[in-house]
Amino acid sequence: MYFLLTYEVVPDYLERRVEFRDAHIKLALSAVNRGELRLGGALTEPNDGAVLLFEGNSPEVAENFAKHDPYVLNGLVKSWQVRSWSIVLGAGVAPHNIEV
Repeated sequence: MYFLLTYEVVPDYLERRVEFRDAHIKLALSAVNRGELRLGGALTEPNDGAVLLFEGNSPEVAENFAKHDPYVLNGLVKSWQVRSWSIVLGAGVAPHNIEV
């Protein structure tokens, strides 16, 4: 199952993240190495959020990431949300019942 973690960030996020970026990246790389985090990155123009794609058995995999993320813990993230994402086709996903 796939889960999207979305962040809404504070207006001065780009300036403030410098102090916490190494710890955030370390946490993200750990999740990648465990096979949980598939993709992640900031939204641009405007720089008002981020989206991270997780794979796991439950939304807890993404929720636990957010609860330990230095960006969240240090107030750079105004709010976050985890949603299930039903991927129909794309990289590594075999299409089902779709005629081409």
